[in-house]
Amino acid sequence: MNQTICQAIREKRIVELRYHGYSRVVEPYAHGRGRDGEGLLRCYQLSGGSESGELLGWKLLKTGEIFTLHLTDSHFSPRLEYRRGDKTMEFIYCQL
Repeated sequence: MNQTICQAIREKRIVELRYHGYSRVVEPYAHGRGRDGEGLLRCYQLSGGSESGELLGWKLLKTGEIFTLHLTDSHFSPRLEYRRGDKTMEFIYCQL
C-alpha cells in the first residue's frame, strides 16, 4: 500500500479508499510515520463518509486502518493552503 500511496502523491492522482467503514475520495499530500511508528496519510477529502461527520476537508488517516485503496484516473492540482513537512509525522516517505 505504501508504494501505491507514494505513486498517487507523485502523480497527483485522486484515490478512492475505505476507512473506518466509509468509502472516501481523497487527494493525497503526504505519507509518513508518526512518533508512535504508525503509518499516516495527510489528505484532503473530496467526498464520502466520516466518523466526525465532516465530509470535506483535511484529514489525517492511519494507513493501517485503510481497508482498500486504489488510484483513480483523475488528477488534482495542489491546494494553496498545503504546507510541506507535516509536523505530525516523524518521518515522511513521500510528499508533494
